[in-house]
Amino acid sequence: MSEVKISAATRSEFGKGAARRIRREDKVPGVLYGHGSDPLHLTLPGHDLLMALRTPNVLIALDIDGKTELAIPKSVQRDPLKGFLEHVDLLLVKRGEQVTVEIPVHTEGELAPGAFLLEHVLNALPVEAEATHIPESVTVSIEGLAAGDSILAKDITLPKGTTLAVEEDTVVLQVLAAQAEEAPEGEEAEGDEAAEA
Repeated sequence: MSEVKISAATRSEFGKGAARRIRREDKVPGVLYGHGSDPLHLTLPGHDLLMALRTPNVLIALDIDGKTELAIPKSVQRDPLKGFLEHVDLLLVKRGEQVTVEIPVHTEGELAPGAFLLEHVLNALPVEAEATHIPESVTVSIEGLAAGDSILAKDITLPKGTTLAVEEDTVVLQVLAAQAEEAPEGEEAEGDEAAEA
């Protein structure tokens, strides 16, 4: 897992007005907390942070007034319409420390022939890993699975040093039989009449 270096500045202004001013400068307000220390209010460069957050559970090396702190994103707030970053909460971590995070679950392969649907019961798998070695994702083979088959958390091969942070018997993926929708009889007749007109 790679580290992304970002320069951050401490901030002393709070509230909506201050946050708007920060965003107008293409920066993002954020809070760094953890390890029992007081929360540290920061201003982060918007574009750099946006690029870093493209990697799930990215490890960020924050340069704060000449001192480097390691952090992972804990909560990211985006504008619901435009998608820009509004606020970020960062969790302070130390090398060698175990952290609990959720990693994306990707699939490979094809389901068995037939009308089957793959349901992602969990889109992300809760795991515990060393803060500087968090896996970006896990990949699961769904080759040949049919209706009624499922993949449990314990069936997923995790990278070395990573353990499950969820019950082993938790269903992660399951295959369902596709349900054919039948239109009510009255609707078909109306559709035919509309086509004739």
